[in-house]
Amino acid sequence: MSRAVPSKHALNIIDRPIARNKLDIPTVSLSAFAYLFSELISYAMDRAASITELEDRLDRVGYDVGCRMLELLSYREKATRRKPEILDMLKHIHSAAWPYMFGKTADDLQQANAADDEYMISDNDLLLGRFISIPKSYSSFVPGSLVAGIVRGMLDSAGFPARVSAHFVEQPSSSKPTTTILIKFDASVMQRQAALDAAKRG
Repeated sequence: MSRAVPSKHALNIIDRPIARNKLDIPTVSLSAFAYLFSELISYAMDRAASITELEDRLDRVGYDVGCRMLELLSYREKATRRKPEILDMLKHIHSAAWPYMFGKTADDLQQANAADDEYMISDNDLLLGRFISIPKSYSSFVPGSLVAGIVRGMLDSAGFPARVSAHFVEQPSSSKPTTTILIKFDASVMQRQAALDAAKRG
């Protein structure tokens, strides 16, 4: 006797497959998300003595989210092997994790011209910056610090330790700045990548 196969909506949330298109990505209400994020900002601001401390607090929250995000995505993708190359891991964040968090891929992924160990992921309209109101004294505050923490958590969990920071980059063609996540990999990661490249060359 054949057994009925449960629909994807009946599966445990961990067991549901990764969505293959935008319409399949489960979402939450934007108003609920905005409220939660604004409360997180208020909580951190009340306990921070400076903008740097506020951004550090958001980074630490994001780090924990990133560690769990990588575990969840890896489980759903049934990934049995760690991605050993830097570019593969960054593409995973850019094209798999970003749509899962924000409903679209990041707008750009590139390597810095001046340093082989630096990469940048850019988003022209990062969702986190739309729903918060901050005092003028905090005008240099970058809400994307939470995302920088998420990216750092994912990279660290995957064995790619790096320093990650969020920055606003003004764009001449837009009234809104682009949020750029700057990633600087640890020397051990670059040494491993060099060994992989050498092995490919034979």
